[in-house]
Amino acid sequence: MAGPPPPIASPTRPMTLPPTVPAAPAPRPPPRPPAPPAPAPPPVGPPPGAARPGPPHDTGDRYSALAQWTPENVSGLAPAWQFDMDDPGASQTQPIVIDGVVYAITPTLDVIALDGASGELKWSFAGLAPDDERRSASRGLAFWRDGGEQVLFAGIIGRLFAIDPADGTLVPGFADNGALDLRTGLPGDVDQYYVSMRTPGIVHRDKIIVGFATGETQPAAPGDIRAFNVRTGELEWAFHTIPGAGEYGAETWPEGARQVQGGANNWAGFALDEERGIVYAPTGSAVPDFDGTARHGDNLFANTLLALDANTGERIWHFQAVRHDIWDRDFPSPPSLITVRRDGRAIDAVAQTTKQGYVFLFDRATGEPLFPIEEVSFPPSTIPGEQAAPAQPVPTLPAPFARQLLTEDMLTTRTPEVNAWAREQFSRFVSAGQFVPLRTDKATVLFPGFDGGAEWGGSAVDPERGILFVNSNDLAWTGRLVASADGIGAEASLYRAQCAVCHGIDLQGAPPDFPALVGQAEAPSLDEIKDAIRSGKGRMPGFPALTAQEVDRLARFVMEPTNIEPDAEARETVSPPATENAAITYHLTGYDRFFDPDGYPAVAPPWGTLNAIDMNTGEYVWQIPLGEHPELVAQGLGNTGSENYGGPVVTSTGLLFIGATLFDQKLRAFDAATGEPLWEYEMPYSGMATPAVYMADGRQYLVIGTSNARNRKGKQGSAYIAFALPD
Repeated sequence: MAGPPPPIASPTRPMTLPPTVPAAPAPRPPPRPPAPPAPAPPPVGPPPGAARPGPPHDTGDRYSALAQWTPENVSGLAPAWQFDMDDPGASQTQPIVIDGVVYAITPTLDVIALDGASGELKWSFAGLAPDDERRSASRGLAFWRDGGEQVLFAGIIGRLFAIDPADGTLVPGFADNGALDLRTGLPGDVDQYYVSMRTPGIVHRDKIIVGFATGETQPAAPGDIRAFNVRTGELEWAFHTIPGAGEYGAETWPEGARQVQGGANNWAGFALDEERGIVYAPTGSAVPDFDGTARHGDNLFANTLLALDANTGERIWHFQAVRHDIWDRDFPSPPSLITVRRDGRAIDAVAQTTKQGYVFLFDRATGEPLFPIEEVSFPPSTIPGEQAAPAQPVPTLPAPFARQLLTEDMLTTRTPEVNAWAREQFSRFVSAGQFVPLRTDKATVLFPGFDGGAEWGGSAVDPERGILFVNSNDLAWTGRLVASADGIGAEASLYRAQCAVCHGIDLQGAPPDFPALVGQAEAPSLDEIKDAIRSGKGRMPGFPALTAQEVDRLARFVMEPTNIEPDAEARETVSPPATENAAITYHLTGYDRFFDPDGYPAVAPPWGTLNAIDMNTGEYVWQIPLGEHPELVAQGLGNTGSENYGGPVVTSTGLLFIGATLFDQKLRAFDAATGEPLWEYEMPYSGMATPAVYMADGRQYLVIGTSNARNRKGKQGSAYIAFALPD
């Protein structure tokens, strides 16, 4: 090594974080029309006789009051049972546990019920057709109970299933014999939409409230948030995240664009204040992700935390965290409800984490920010026809939990050779902090990258102390734009429009999330490629809007790419769209991690962190690296942190549990007060999911979904593993 890596914080002292942006005080953006008066808050509490939801994690706090485990005895935890799924797909489900039964989803999207004490399979429900081999991560389920009635809700790709939790059969009175097509009732030609329900809905009284993931390119479904009757599947209400004509927010879109853009969808999940009857819904970016030339304006309600009346769907308040998003800065995780203390009084609040590493905190009822939010100016776009927002909101507290600006002195020093390589690469990049518009001539650094800081696993909350716990990716990625179709072949143009955003202009992808389409040891057949394009596979959405001829042309291009790059003259002569709702003009060349030639991050550690933030004051309680690379540990380089997916849970006895780390495959327990590590266990696969803590037959357990779909270095497989103290 060329010297020790930069110092990493001790468990009791936060790391020093750089300033959010090196910018002068910013002017406020142009004024917007004021919002109409918010409707009066709903009455407190459910009406007499209304059903309260079961034990699912409605508040997003990931908190357990169970108290058999303490910092003194947690070191005795050991595996109690393991349910192997013999499948290499991704296991990302946080199970729910009802009356000692663990309900979960497999990588092949079967819903399973396991005995919470033994792990024995009680029943299995196959949500896909027998000949459908699609694998896609599903992150949880929802549950409803009213007296003797109870229903388990599972989103499987584009359908919501109502399942009898007693035996795994469908509830025939719900929708179409127990299954609801999630495209039903969406605006536009629903046959052209791909929708996939990857996170669970949330139950309020007699309604199941749902969102969905959709495609990253047009045509994509508009991201309506909807509530369906839990007994019948009938639509109760819908909130248009892309406003219709005359609706509030419509003026933030150009004329004609609202009807064709799509996205602004809730794919990250919800939190529910049941007593107030408010559901909190974070949304993603508008489609297309990186080209805003046809959607000038702020684009409400994309990238927005919405507070909706859970009974009617009416907007109570909203906060847009990214205006006119051209960086794919979706809200990545469900919000967390938390109570903080200010000036001796308790304030019910909602906290929302972001990919930028920010935490926003609001009064739960009114939407008033509980820490100041500054309007910070950012540079304009150099892309013809693009109109980047002149300013973005940045919270003053808490400080970001991920680094914000990559500089040369922050590059890897793992060896002199990789440091020299990283410096040479870095000299070619634009690195100027957050919200710098992408360019065509150079790659721009996003730090934290496309998959960070916060991710879909969500945060945990200590409700007694008002502490928020969040894990973060602290890696740099890069992005560059390229003009669309001019100067390339028709097949290459089709590929660029539909596939390049994930698999890259050069078909190299960004494995493992976005696999390379060239150089595979076992290349798929033409028919297999066609099936994947039509129906989707894993994280990849389907493309039902493509004609049979387009699917065939696209599949043949993937098998034998030609005319990928435009000639130099075409690069320079591309024009902005002729109309406001024209086709995409620019595409991302690919999601590119800034990794060194050996496959490690090209920035100095920490590459992943675990953070405890006092939301009463906005100050850090502690911040530590999370995860390691086993082969680097063997070389003497430990405590680096690592890429991580899946979130923490915290207990009333002061324990914090988290898997999430990509390469070391460990489940860890920390002292929630200090960040001190108390226990760890190396599992057969990585814990790429949020654990669940529960009681069965008088004994406390923790169960976590594990898989190595993201860790191609490890043995492939998946399992649910439960831990407990010895009898």
